[in-house]
Amino acid sequence: MQIELRKITVRELAEGYADNAENGVSGYGGRLDIRPPYQREFIYKDQQRNAVIETVMKSFPLNVMYWAVRADGTFEVIDGQQRTISLCQYVNGEFPFDMRYFHNLHADEQRLILDYELMVYVCSGTDSEKLQWFRTINIAGEKLTEQELRNAVYCGSWVSDAKRYFSKNGCAAYGLASKYMSGSPIRQDYLETAIGWISKGNIEIYMGNHQHDPNANELWLYFASVINWAKLLFPKHRREMQRVPWGLLYNDLKDKPFDANDLERKVARLMIDDDVTNKAGIYDYVLTGRERALNIRAFTDNMKREAYERQQGICADCGGHFGLEQMEADHTTPWHAGGKTVADNCRMLCRECNRRKSGK
Repeated sequence: MQIELRKITVRELAEGYADNAENGVSGYGGRLDIRPPYQREFIYKDQQRNAVIETVMKSFPLNVMYWAVRADGTFEVIDGQQRTISLCQYVNGEFPFDMRYFHNLHADEQRLILDYELMVYVCSGTDSEKLQWFRTINIAGEKLTEQELRNAVYCGSWVSDAKRYFSKNGCAAYGLASKYMSGSPIRQDYLETAIGWISKGNIEIYMGNHQHDPNANELWLYFASVINWAKLLFPKHRREMQRVPWGLLYNDLKDKPFDANDLERKVARLMIDDDVTNKAGIYDYVLTGRERALNIRAFTDNMKREAYERQQGICADCGGHFGLEQMEADHTTPWHAGGKTVADNCRMLCRECNRRKSGK
């Protein structure tokens, strides 16, 4: 892997600057992809944008930026998008600073800005090398998410098309699934979740395999199938739905028949059960029967002590005598059979018996 520190003037940076809704944002004579299509939008507020211009006008040092070299020899901004756009917009007369547009400045003031040198680290190497570098550098400004780093490493036709579906406020994925997912499209949460589902957690392998695909149709069709499956099974919306790993459930259960009305009755009953502390896990439980997804409320220390004294330290299963610290609480009547997490339903088992029981 090669990492090179370059000095790029604002004049060079702003040359050929263009902001096009379809083709993204570019500069540096068309060789720098400042914001690939449908990537994170401009988020700087006026105060942040003005701070960039003031820093340059006073010849103060601006934080270093990071670019990646693409396969065709062009560049992509990894960190510094907001600062880069602020500078290019100002030079192109899109906003004033201190009540003066760039064209209102004296010639020497304009030259001061245009000749200002930016410090840019340029990285080239294999995908895995670049990804590791991006993860370990001390990113300045708005810290990049893991998925934003992956997008930079695996940039290409597939990522650009995937962003069209998943990475913009008001994008198709947000319109379809905002009630079933948490996170922000522009911070790549939707894209990361969708790839995680379809790849079963192997996000980087999936992106590497599809990097040069002409489109992301496979991912979008899969994602739409997942959300529509969830909507059919659970048409009544609850806020807990946003924390459910729908894709992972879909991967295992999409061909299994379910009765939506029966599922709703079970969900409604469990939502008001005080023993269920993970309400989002209810959806997993009613589909799979995995009781651990519910995180059933534990017995208190007082309940355990009361049961221990009542049993005189005798394990309710094997009959052996143990110290309190060697025993664990268990439901006498199992929770799934209607037993509650209350003192009268608590019994103490030795660790071995409780582990054996839990493993059945």
